Amino acid sequence: MPAAAKTYAVLGVDLALTRYTGASGAAPLDAADSWGTLDLRVTPGGRGGLALAQDPVDLAEVSGRENLAQALILRLLTMRGALTPLGHPEYGSRLLELIGRVNDETARNLARLHTIEAVAQEPRVRKLLDLAVESVPGRPDAIQIHFSVLPVDDDDAVAVAFEVTL
Repeated sequence: MPAAAKTYAVLGVDLALTRYTGASGAAPLDAADSWGTLDLRVTPGGRGGLALAQDPVDLAEVSGRENLAQALILRLLTMRGALTPLGHPEYGSRLLELIGRVNDETARNLARLHTIEAVAQEPRVRKLLDLAVESVPGRPDAIQIHFSVLPVDDDDAVAVAFEVTL
């Protein structure tokens, strides 16, 4: 009897907001540039209704592992406290406080600390496995953050990478 497919229902469903959300496989990589690529993703639509001369599009959704990866990116790119009026004063990270700083070891260590703090707040993450914060070659004003996490109810890591322009 074949093993039942995992559903990852505990990881949730949301609108697709980041451009890269392919989260299949043992250690997938989801990436988003912190400026210019966060937007609603559209997908082919037209499930019913009148036929149109052009391909219709609709809002896409992400679920399970893809949703977790996207949620982590959005948490890290949201200023901590920005959602206080909505009742979530601790949501977000302090990464955006680094904008305007020199890209030096101190700034990268602060980015590492802020990433650890924000990932620890995500209830769908069981464990942070690894974390690297590096300068982007040829871009002295940017850092790239790579990390992987073990989601709850899953033994396969989800890897995330994104850039922050300082």
